[in-house]
Amino acid sequence: MAIENGLVTSAFNSYGTDGNNIGVDKSVLGKDDFLKLLLVELQNQDPTNPQDTDKILQQTSQLATLEASQNTNDALSNLTSTMGNSAQFATISSIGKMADTGATGVIIEDGGTVNFDVYFPESIQGGEVTITNSQGITVDTLTVDAQAKGSVALNWEPIDKSGNIYEDGEYRVDITYTASDGSSKSSKFGVYPIDAVRFNGGEAEFKLGDSYFPMSSVVEIYNPDEV
Repeated sequence: MAIENGLVTSAFNSYGTDGNNIGVDKSVLGKDDFLKLLLVELQNQDPTNPQDTDKILQQTSQLATLEASQNTNDALSNLTSTMGNSAQFATISSIGKMADTGATGVIIEDGGTVNFDVYFPESIQGGEVTITNSQGITVDTLTVDAQAKGSVALNWEPIDKSGNIYEDGEYRVDITYTASDGSSKSSKFGVYPIDAVRFNGGEAEFKLGDSYFPMSSVVEIYNPDEV
């Protein structure tokens, strides 16, 4: 724009650098600044030598383009926020469904106690949790007393009968039980009902048994009635 330096300075003193705007980044002009500068130019043009009409139309077109771009950015921002909220509501709707973590066993680290949950899809008269090493050798068996449908928290001390600690690594877990009608059945390890959902740092976490798992660790979510 053909504006004298004094007029540009005056425009910015009026609209961008007064006491109310200290600290505001004015290095990039917005549509309001663009319009204000255009108005200052028109108000201060030489009556005997007015601005070229084509130039004014070009500037007006640039203003319209700037405004359309800003409106598009605002719309995209609102859409992103809406989609984020919708995704959260969709995650909450998972409560009551089943989640499969894809895990087949537990991991021993530094020989410490291993805490984990197993899930029984129905009431049981009793159950057994068999733990095997990578060679398929059974290293321990845990007994589960009669209980109603639900998750059971177990603690496993990875120590053999001689008092030796098992090597660190992954150990497979298999679950068998006697149902209330006396039939023998099995349950898959790593599958639990979703009891709750919480958001940690923007990431959804599912409560499976007594622990929370990030949604990224779940490989499948399904309706138990459809199995």
